[in-house]
Amino acid sequence: MPATEPLLKPEPARPAHVIAVANQKGGVGKTTTAINLAAALAEQGFRVLLIDLDPQGNASTGLGVAPAERQLTTYDLILSDGQPDAIIRPTSVANLWICPANSDLASADIDLVANEKRSFLLHDALRHPDFDARAFDVVLIDCPPSLSLLTVNALVASHAVLVPLQAEFFALEGLSQLLLTVRDVRRSANPDLRIEGVLLTMYDGRNNLAQQVEADARENLGDMVFHTVIPRNVRLSEAPSHALPVTEYDTASKGAEAYRALANEIGARLKR
Repeated sequence: MPATEPLLKPEPARPAHVIAVANQKGGVGKTTTAINLAAALAEQGFRVLLIDLDPQGNASTGLGVAPAERQLTTYDLILSDGQPDAIIRPTSVANLWICPANSDLASADIDLVANEKRSFLLHDALRHPDFDARAFDVVLIDCPPSLSLLTVNALVASHAVLVPLQAEFFALEGLSQLLLTVRDVRRSANPDLRIEGVLLTMYDGRNNLAQQVEADARENLGDMVFHTVIPRNVRLSEAPSHALPVTEYDTASKGAEAYRALANEIGARLKR
């Protein structure tokens, strides 16, 4: 009898690459980046989950999840042992799903303090079998604009941090506190956490200050700064009011082109 060939074991599914989109300063384009990067990666064929971890719930609104439709939210995922399949919702964008948020998360820090595993709850939730079954390639976490326990949960759960940095005066000074927090999380809970990159947002190339901020960022941070910069763009501002990412609201706009370029940078790393 001919020798039988050994059965090849199927390769285990590669776990999703988890990226926290974080900056303790508000108004820097954090949620705009989370929504539009998620949509641009989904457009490339990646299966993407966006976790809205901000009590304001703007990412949920920007992707068409009305407040009345948020009976189960990220709060339930973290603090109430909610089943991911009951919380994760599809969006109008192919390959893009969302865990929505609402104002319940505003009390999360108080509720987390009494929990012995307070910094690891999101980390543990992402290891639920429901996530494995959905085979996401990328999980993006839209963090609140503070260095709260929610943000620490995101950093502990993530492989990397993407930092939106508005091209304005004092931008780099605000970044230093976040980098110190990342260092502390590396030391205490997540030694493999790295910086995915620093993203210059709301950039106006005609403005001397914006050019100087970019030059300073690239001089001080080097390759940590993405090649892509996100311009000031009216279409980016309008898209959330239509509950669409800019890639669908105005697919040929400068904002859409910029987020596709960012997705190309990150997507190339993922494929490697």
